[in-house]
Amino acid sequence: MARLFGTDGVRGVANEELTPLLAMQLGQAGAYVLSKENEHKPTIMVGCDTRISGDMLANALMAGACSVGANCVYVGVIPTPAIAYLTRKYKVDAGVVISASHNPVEFNGIKFFDGKGYKLPDALEDEIEALIESDMKGVKFPTGSSVGKIKYRADAREEYINHAIQAIPVDLTGMKIVVDCAEGASYYTSVEALKELGANVVALHNNPDGTNINANCGSTHMEELMARVVYEKAQVGLAFDGDADRLLAVDENGKKVDGDEIMAIIGNHMKEKGTLKQDTIVATVMSNLGFFLMGEKQGIHMEQTKVGDRYVLERMREIDANLGGEQSGHIIFLDENTTGDGLLSALHLLEVIVESGKPLSELTKIMEVLPQALVNAKVPNHKKESYMDYAEIANAIDELSARFAGEGRVLIRPSGTEPLVRVMIEGKDQKQIEEEAHKLANLIQDVML
Repeated sequence: MARLFGTDGVRGVANEELTPLLAMQLGQAGAYVLSKENEHKPTIMVGCDTRISGDMLANALMAGACSVGANCVYVGVIPTPAIAYLTRKYKVDAGVVISASHNPVEFNGIKFFDGKGYKLPDALEDEIEALIESDMKGVKFPTGSSVGKIKYRADAREEYINHAIQAIPVDLTGMKIVVDCAEGASYYTSVEALKELGANVVALHNNPDGTNINANCGSTHMEELMARVVYEKAQVGLAFDGDADRLLAVDENGKKVDGDEIMAIIGNHMKEKGTLKQDTIVATVMSNLGFFLMGEKQGIHMEQTKVGDRYVLERMREIDANLGGEQSGHIIFLDENTTGDGLLSALHLLEVIVESGKPLSELTKIMEVLPQALVNAKVPNHKKESYMDYAEIANAIDELSARFAGEGRVLIRPSGTEPLVRVMIEGKDQKQIEEEAHKLANLIQDVML
């Protein structure tokens, strides 16, 4: 049996792979494992993004948690980072987010945070999984007054907004900002936070109907935002994903600014102010080579991890760093939250624009983005980890790596959340690397299907 948990919780097509039964079992096992050391009645905070399947899965999960004696606090539609923050603030035993982040509406996911707002280590996830596989062996199910109950709260999103604007109280008066909310969890929080700080906000895709999350919008589809920033003569555009734990930006000329560039801009600003701990940024192997060259030039130490914001966070905690993230826009500011946070990322970036007096297009010159091609090969989910077992694929990767040695790099990895193998090539010639990336991705797809 394949491992239930991926790099970002349990994911799958809602009501097909991720069923209400599995959600209930995750609620039972998760509540038990995360609170078994405590003698008090545990409490779990639960929130979701705007997907139509969110209520179905959240209620199933909470029913499971209540069946093992845990209480639940349901806060409804709210960004993932808000659950991480509020779990910590209210000292509850765990937090759960029902979300599939940037994935299409038919997918959903369940991810857990511990009582300190951190994603669970592999060992705890394995324990939850083993308990489900054993059909909850050894767990007592209470009756009568000992079963759990659910409390509903409508004020949680306001608390998250207040936390963000108190952490970075930048004056945005007179700044015009176009915001793409991806029809997701940031549809209210990002718009209200920016307005409270004085910005003139043009909001796109902030009318979720349960079925339109991430549909040709948000951080995975930025064409409309890029055009709208230019049309509106705005200073900046901000793009969130479905659960608002990542941010990408657009400069005043309509050019996309990715997570590497955002970290470079903010990291250098923090270094100048003396607030960048260890003068270090933690990034993944997928970050652009130009990002690491920028670090060398600016005297910023770069730590590299495997792909996944959980691994970035683990390394940040190990070395006491306070800034880290991914090219995709998951950026962690550990002084202010324990997970990627799109709103905090936006406010930090806007703070640099305001304090430097420079437009975003000028700030991005801190690093040169080297040509990079990223192509996905669609493969069966249960095979994606074993792509190197195929001699034809392994030989093609070795040959390509040798060809780009010294003037680029080749990186192949399975997606942690989707049935994909990702092919990334960096080099000097954009046309050449795109051709080679497509050729290799097609080979992987043909051989593994």
